[in-house]
Amino acid sequence: MTQHIERDLQRFKHIVKGRVRENLRKYVTHGEMLGRKGRETVSIPVPNIEIPHFRHGKKGSGGAGQGEGEVGQSLGPGQEEDGEGQAGSGKGKHIREVEVSLDELAAMLGEELELPNIIPKGADALSSEKDRYNSIRQTGPDSLLHFKRTYKQALKRQIATGQYNKDNPVVIPTKDDARYKSWTTVSQPQANAAIIYIMDVSGSMGDEQKEIVRTEAFWIDTWLRTQYEGVQKRYVVHDAVAYEVDADTFFRVRESGGTRISSAYEKTHQILQRDFPVADWNIYIFQFSDGDNWGDDNRSCQAALTEYLLPVCNLFCYGQVESLYGSGEYIRELQRLGETWDNVSYSMIENKQGIYQSIKEFLGRGR
Repeated sequence: MTQHIERDLQRFKHIVKGRVRENLRKYVTHGEMLGRKGRETVSIPVPNIEIPHFRHGKKGSGGAGQGEGEVGQSLGPGQEEDGEGQAGSGKGKHIREVEVSLDELAAMLGEELELPNIIPKGADALSSEKDRYNSIRQTGPDSLLHFKRTYKQALKRQIATGQYNKDNPVVIPTKDDARYKSWTTVSQPQANAAIIYIMDVSGSMGDEQKEIVRTEAFWIDTWLRTQYEGVQKRYVVHDAVAYEVDADTFFRVRESGGTRISSAYEKTHQILQRDFPVADWNIYIFQFSDGDNWGDDNRSCQAALTEYLLPVCNLFCYGQVESLYGSGEYIRELQRLGETWDNVSYSMIENKQGIYQSIKEFLGRGR
């Protein structure tokens, strides 16, 4: 009996994960789980799943093809439009919070977007083997006994067989109830990655644009952390002047000055020289802006990119987010560079629906 319960539970979990996979595009574009992010897992809201089952009607109540009726008459109870009708006692739709590990989420993202695995550059592209205690089995040494799983298994057995007494709730595990921690050996890259996020925080970048950047950065982080053993992140914001900030400030700060993108490139170059020697790190730069830049500054930007950023980057990605005032012309400067530099990627992100395609354009090269 307990084996059937466990099998049905695993089947249900598989169905739930399938529902998450089916709706991944919605989660990518809306960022619903960002506020539910833990250290290793994410809680994702999915509609409650009803397991198919037979339901018998009242005896003599008839059915399809029985009794009197008119052509086109409904065979079941109708549904009122949302927001109409009086208050009632009927049940509504329910939401289930499903915990999905970040690794599982990254695997879903990679499969859905057909992302190739990254081949790190340099001598750090070696792999090491590591044991992870990430599964449960029915045999093992006492030192690996999983007390919580064993107790739950014993409790389920006693309930299923009618041995459980709620007035005297004593649960005694048997040998068959014992559950032990088990491990799998996984290969992990030894290479490290440094991610530099750059964002224009001038007055034309509003809250909606920052939410787009925040959502896309979450998915970029989720993917890259599965490709490298160690990931370090730095954040640079700029208007006419650039500053290095922490993550919280990066997504919340707003300025009102002009725009000088070259100042952000200069600050990024300083960070790379200070913290990330090129020989030891795989460098990724992700820049987000509405495309407006001070007139003659484009020439300084091209010089900075070609002299000391593009030569050391695995990937330089530029996302142009459309603001309330439209989009500027800076993406055209990057398009010209992309003709001669194969590590330059760019995308137009008109709204949240554009996040999905932008991630594919950024990470689809496997660099």
